[in-house]
Amino acid sequence: MNRYAHITGWGYAVPDQILTNHDLSLIVDTSDEWIVTRTGIRERRIADKKESTASLATDASIRALHHAGVKPAEIQLIIVATSTPEHIFPATACLVQDQIGASKAGAFDLSAACSGFIYALDMATQAIRTGSLDSALVIGSETLSRFVDWADRNTCVLFGDGAGAIVLQASEEPGGVLSSTLHSDGSGGDLLILPAGGSKQPANEFTISQNLHTIQMNGREVFRFATRVLVQATQDAVHKAGLNLSDIHLIIPHQANQRIIDAATRGLSIAPERVFINVERYGNTSTASIPIAVCEAAAQGKLNPEDNVVFVGFGAGLTWGASVIRWSSPFLTRRKIHPARYRLPARLRSFLLRLLRKIEGWIWGNWQ
Repeated sequence: MNRYAHITGWGYAVPDQILTNHDLSLIVDTSDEWIVTRTGIRERRIADKKESTASLATDASIRALHHAGVKPAEIQLIIVATSTPEHIFPATACLVQDQIGASKAGAFDLSAACSGFIYALDMATQAIRTGSLDSALVIGSETLSRFVDWADRNTCVLFGDGAGAIVLQASEEPGGVLSSTLHSDGSGGDLLILPAGGSKQPANEFTISQNLHTIQMNGREVFRFATRVLVQATQDAVHKAGLNLSDIHLIIPHQANQRIIDAATRGLSIAPERVFINVERYGNTSTASIPIAVCEAAAQGKLNPEDNVVFVGFGAGLTWGASVIRWSSPFLTRRKIHPARYRLPARLRSFLLRLLRKIEGWIWGNWQ
């Protein structure tokens, strides 16, 4: 019998702190008009010292679980797509697993830059469709402001922080994720890159003095690449799903730049109202941009059961991809848990596990 992966819950989290274009004009040579004309962005969210990629991902996940009416212990897989992980290791997904109390979940991070959410969605979908698992949590989370050169007006105006999450559940009812297409071209890896901090260029005085731990981008080449692949990936995924563009109710693209989205819209020959855009309020949140937009589109009544929706993105790597989804309703089979009630059991469980580990270490040390 066929199995399908349905999106049954969604949630997002963004920092409270807002950085407007006017605020940026006070620290770098730019203006609101210059930024809006070139990007469509008017403001973005910036994480404070207490916020991180893991904390934003946790908040978004709890909201998604609450919306789906799913308990953390029912989640079997957690994937965090991110370009700004909490650490190189352990995986940010493992930190989220601990903080939400998903005691039965495997967890890993996925790195495909701004396309990461599409990649993670496909990975979780395939695991569900093959019967490997019944439920997954797919998250896009970023704190890009920690990796921006605030003296570079070509990049610092673009990026913001935030997280979005969706719950995927197995069902024999046709629908959910209908198709995905994933692509890459490593020959363009230098067009959008964070050069240092990995094994090739570990942190040292030189890498720090040369700002090699900040985002470097060839904006012109990325623009050309993006406008082409957004159209290509959308068409490929729609064809793979056995549909036509006329069957698609809404397209939710990666929110990188208004001009890129407008060019892709013209390339697809579709009406602008069939494309969801919120880049003006959040900027480019990389892997988080599509799930944040999904949450807002649903809240605004633009996603309804049985609607065919396209998620499409592109990013460093170079990577790009798209998914076609037949929108679902939550599987409301039980009373929802209040979001606040997710945290205390998770914290207690984590505390007890850490305490048990210390006791075992003490016993083992004395026994030897």
